[in-house]
Amino acid sequence: MPCNGTPPCDASLPPGPRNTYPVMMRDTSLPGGSVLTVAVFFEGGLLVLAWGLGHFLGAPVGDQTTFTPSAIVLGVVATVPLVAGLYWILHTPWEVLARLRVVIEDKVVPLFADFSVAGIAVVSILAGMGEEALFRGVLQTYFAGHVGVVPALLITSSLFGLVHPVTAAYAIMAGLVGLYLGVLAVWHDNLLVPMVVHASYDFVALTYLVHHHRLRSDSVVDLAG
Repeated sequence: MPCNGTPPCDASLPPGPRNTYPVMMRDTSLPGGSVLTVAVFFEGGLLVLAWGLGHFLGAPVGDQTTFTPSAIVLGVVATVPLVAGLYWILHTPWEVLARLRVVIEDKVVPLFADFSVAGIAVVSILAGMGEEALFRGVLQTYFAGHVGVVPALLITSSLFGLVHPVTAAYAIMAGLVGLYLGVLAVWHDNLLVPMVVHASYDFVALTYLVHHHRLRSDSVVDLAG
């Protein structure tokens, strides 16, 4: 039976990765390879934009990023709270999040349904690099130099939430995640840490969502047969 947008259509689905892609990506009739191409160019474009804008605003991304094994390890470890949050959202009976899970399944997951694990990894890495370079590397650093660190964290995380308008609840959650990533950037003084966290979380969330979507689709086919 088709879902009418309210629970309990499928209350087992967690919120997925950030849906910041252009409207044209929401046409799920596009072949999987085309969607992947758009995603790669969009996220890669954010990285290029951040590089140029950072130099223009006096907040070069390269100067804030140090590639060290310890930063990568810190990023992986710092992903654990987000994954724990994902687990909680997956199991909570809270109606607001149950409705959000339905929206994610209907509008976000189909974009990535045909992605391979390698494709998911590429998009996740580019999203982690591009979005963190722009929001934490350029915008947060720029605002911090003008209004202070704490206001900069609040402003940047609010903007991060506003560009994820899947639902109001999703935007709020994205803003909280953005605040967490911003604190990591300030605390460790290395943009690589939030980049790794962002990429790792997106990979885990996307991999789970796509896997669940395929299982669900296969079960529907079996029932129809």
